[in-house]
Amino acid sequence: MSVVLDEVVPWGRTLDEYRLLFDLSDEDIRSRIIGCGDGPASFNAEMCELGFRVTSVDPIYSLTRSDIEKRIAHTYPTIIDQCKTSRHNFIWSYFSDPDHLGAHRLAAMNRFLADLELGLRERRYVPESFPVLSFATGEFDLALCSHLLFLYSDQLSLEFHLDAVREMCRVAGEARIFPLLDLNCEVSRHIDPVVSQLCDEGYAVELRPVSYEFQRGGNQMMKVVRR
Repeated sequence: MSVVLDEVVPWGRTLDEYRLLFDLSDEDIRSRIIGCGDGPASFNAEMCELGFRVTSVDPIYSLTRSDIEKRIAHTYPTIIDQCKTSRHNFIWSYFSDPDHLGAHRLAAMNRFLADLELGLRERRYVPESFPVLSFATGEFDLALCSHLLFLYSDQLSLEFHLDAVREMCRVAGEARIFPLLDLNCEVSRHIDPVVSQLCDEGYAVELRPVSYEFQRGGNQMMKVVRR
């Protein structure tokens, strides 16, 4: 059994995880970063505390803090219960078990919620969504997309994926996407056509191993560079 979700759900990750998911170097951390579909991750809040600037975009930022908390409360037991049922699909090293995973996720999301009001005022959290972003071409150095593209392959079309990656590369020049597996813990059916089409259009595309694996077999990211 795999995790079954009908829609994109709020589920936040930390700065430490982002470093591993996207193989972020110290130089990367200091660059102009946009996080696409960051949701209730604590990545932005933690980066801000360290003196770095990240812009996160997600439609969930148009909701009130109370509404986001309600969505998290609704989502949390579903995901944790399904992780317990299908725990063989996951590598329990970064997290020791589903309860540890749940506690880690809640801590990250609560850190985000505590930062939300300030982050909205500072325009670090921007309520926008793929496939069109309002930012200028080349406004950022690096665009990151965690657990949205490819993961939700049943919910998001091939054309959506292509438009989203093109937009990431328009605003940042370089895009990194993790994971390359879908919710069934299988390589997304969109990977090969996305790579083929983007290469035909002149983008440089690389599938790079990273030192993070939670979904079994999910230890690669996609790096796309606009030439």
